[in-house]
Amino acid sequence: MNRLTTALLLSLTATPLLAAPLPCQQLKDEIEQKIQSAGVASYTLEIVDNAEASDPNMVVGSCDNGTRKIVYQKNDD
Repeated sequence: MNRLTTALLLSLTATPLLAAPLPCQQLKDEIEQKIQSAGVASYTLEIVDNAEASDPNMVVGSCDNGTRKIVYQKNDD
């Protein structure tokens, strides 16, 4: 019973760390890796303030505690 209680307490304290927001550059790098692994050759990925993200369909991430967005645009070749 004591081990179960300890395991439960440890998992509850670790959960907020897993949900912690990522810094913008780190999140952008992760998204960029996914885009490149999908074979997209020409694209633009940009970190902008919330007010600059006019098209919600282009937003692929949110960072800096929701104050900035990462915007994706596929470029035509």
